[in-house]
Amino acid sequence: MLTSSAPTRIDLAGGTIDISPLYLFHDGACTVNAAISLRAHVQIESRPSGGVELVSIDTNRRDYAASSRELSLDTLPLLARLARHYGLENAVLTTRGESPAGAGIAGSSALAIALCGALARWTHASEAPDDLLLVAQNIECQTIRVPAGVQDYRPALYGGVAAIELAVDGVHRSALPVDTDELQRRIVLAYTGEPRNSGTNNWAIMKAHIDGDADIFNCFEHIRDTAASLREALTRSDWDGVGRHIATEWDNRKRLAPGVTTPAIESLIADATKAGATAAKVCGAGGGGCLFCYGPPEAHAGITAALAQGGARILDFHFETEGLRVG
Repeated sequence: MLTSSAPTRIDLAGGTIDISPLYLFHDGACTVNAAISLRAHVQIESRPSGGVELVSIDTNRRDYAASSRELSLDTLPLLARLARHYGLENAVLTTRGESPAGAGIAGSSALAIALCGALARWTHASEAPDDLLLVAQNIECQTIRVPAGVQDYRPALYGGVAAIELAVDGVHRSALPVDTDELQRRIVLAYTGEPRNSGTNNWAIMKAHIDGDADIFNCFEHIRDTAASLREALTRSDWDGVGRHIATEWDNRKRLAPGVTTPAIESLIADATKAGATAAKVCGAGGGGCLFCYGPPEAHAGITAALAQGGARILDFHFETEGLRVG
C-alpha cells in the first residue's frame, strides 16, 4: 500500500491573472499564496483479483474496469484520466479531502498533485517536480473543460508561502520569508456554505479580457500591482499594509464579474468588519466557497464568533511548510 497527500492553499492576492495567457498581457504579474494544512489524500493498494477500482470517499462514488484504459471518464473523471495516463493496473485507488466541496482553496488541484505523486511512485514514472506539475495541470484542465490557472499546483507540491511569478520565460516560484505564526493570528478562514464553480467565473472573466474589455484589463492591472505590494508588505512584516492590500485586491476582484460575490458573502464580510476585521476576500474565483477575514490579533475571537453566528463554518487550519508527501 502507498499513500500521498498535498496541502490546499489560501490565495492572498493575484488570483485569476495566473490563467494562461492572461498574465502575458500584464508585465510583472504574480500571485501570492500560502499552503494550508487542509490536505487532499490518496491511497493505492494492490487488487489481487485484478482490474482497477476507483473510490472517492468525499463524493461516495466508485468505478471499476478490467483495465485503466476502460475506465469511464464520466463517473470520477480526474481519477480516471490520471489512472489512464499512468497506466494503473491491478489496484484500488482511494481519495478523500479535508476541505469542503467547492471551497475555493484549490482542493481539486491539491488532489491532482497528490494523485500524480502517488501514481508516479506506484508505476515508477517520473517524479520530477516539473513533470508532476505539467501532468496535474493539463489533466485537471481536461477534466473541468475550461482553462486552469497555474498557481494552485505550486503550494500543493512545495508548501510554504510563495510568490508565483508569471513571465514570458515561464512560471517561477519564489518562497517568501514570512512569519506565518503572526500571519495566522490575523486570519480567520470560513466556509460560506455555498459551493462555487470556478470554471464558470474564470471563463467569463477570461473571455471578457480577450475580447478587449478595458475595465477588466484595468482591474487586472490593479490586481497585479496589489499582489506586488502585498508581497513586499508580507516580507517586511508590515501587517497593517497586508490588510490594506488584501482589501484593495478584493475591491478590484469584485469588479471582474457579477458572480464573484453574493449577498450572503457580503453579509458575512459586513458582520466580520463590525467585529474588527480590516479586510476580507473570497478564496479562489468567488461566487461561494471559502472566505478569509483579516484583522488584528485582538479581534480574532470576535471575527470568528461573528462569522459563525452568520452561518459560516469556521475551518481550523495552520500554514503548511511541507508540500507533497508520498510514502
